[in-house]
Amino acid sequence: MSDAPRQPLAHKVIDRAIKAPIEETRELLHRDGELKPGQGKVSSVIALSLGFLCLLGVLAFHFPQYLTTPDLRHKYSVDLLRQLLLAALLVSGGMSLANIILGRARQLSMVAFALVIVATALGGSRVPVGNFPDHTPYIGLDWFILDLLGSTLIFVVIEKLFPLYKGQSLFRKEWQTDLKHFAVNHFIVGLALLVVNFLLHHLFGWLVRSDFQQFVQHTPFVPQLLVCILVADLAQYWTHRAYHEVPFLWRFHAVHHSVKTMDWLAGSRQHMLELIVTRVAVLAPLYILGFSEGVMNAYIIVVGFQAVFNHANVHLPWGPLKYVMVTPDFHHWHHASDEEAIDKNYAAHYAFLDYLFGTAVKSTKKFPEHYGVVGDYMPDGFIRQQLFPFHGSTKPRESTD
Repeated sequence: MSDAPRQPLAHKVIDRAIKAPIEETRELLHRDGELKPGQGKVSSVIALSLGFLCLLGVLAFHFPQYLTTPDLRHKYSVDLLRQLLLAALLVSGGMSLANIILGRARQLSMVAFALVIVATALGGSRVPVGNFPDHTPYIGLDWFILDLLGSTLIFVVIEKLFPLYKGQSLFRKEWQTDLKHFAVNHFIVGLALLVVNFLLHHLFGWLVRSDFQQFVQHTPFVPQLLVCILVADLAQYWTHRAYHEVPFLWRFHAVHHSVKTMDWLAGSRQHMLELIVTRVAVLAPLYILGFSEGVMNAYIIVVGFQAVFNHANVHLPWGPLKYVMVTPDFHHWHHASDEEAIDKNYAAHYAFLDYLFGTAVKSTKKFPEHYGVVGDYMPDGFIRQQLFPFHGSTKPRESTD
């Protein structure tokens, strides 16, 4: 008899302390729209995001041979990473604890604070890193953390300062799907690079000429970089154009074009097979010509920035530069479903290629009116989009009204 009242009380405690925070966090992750300031939602989302990234960072410290990217781990300053991790733990913990005390977005803040506690209990910023094997299979968890954190800090700020669509929410519709694309593309970076390198060496190795590569590598840095970007963009242009004009290839590329809202995360939506094929097609001529390591590193920075920036919700006065280099304004037209924009603006770096080949958009309108694939036939969800090329229909959806 004495245990009877305790059982409902225990259930209430579990519901309030565990189930309710988890359920509210789950609901937040399925929601879209603007976060209203003054209710603790913004700070709790920041605390939750930082807490989650901190936990992933601690795991990367525990298992660096499996969770970090070899090319990056040799360039890290471990002390700096520890300081950044400690700062993120303090910020996340401080924000979430303050919200709990003040009763603002308490459920979300409890989850964020729990993540900080777990990360700290697992060693926090003091996890020792000893010697470990260097040639092991790996998941690019470190690249995911750094790129997500860096992209968010840089591009969200740029989008808020110079927006094309001023009322667009950070958490717009289908952001969850594109975040999954972002994560998976980063996690499989090791597998993708392995496949790309294998194909490059076995398909194009016979074309390599050492004497010609030596000539290329002794070209001054700036002109060599400009030529490297041009070679890559020519390969990108014709590969990209083939994805639009060959029906079988379009089924894969349609995944990327199904984004209906343009922002910094939109470019992440991509079929994994297209990702590999495009990288092989673009990197093959660079591999054959043998550009220097410094130029290749600079090219990777350029392509990484433009791939995100050109999809961003950004508008700037570019002037004559818009005819030379690809800008967000230029690439937004490529993603538009307006009639005059179909199969136009293929270039990734140099806009003049489209003017040269006659595929630049010609419109009296300043900006596109609609984005996405014509007919809106692409299903939402990462798995559905990866399976779409094999069984989906490119016919317009029937109206359900």
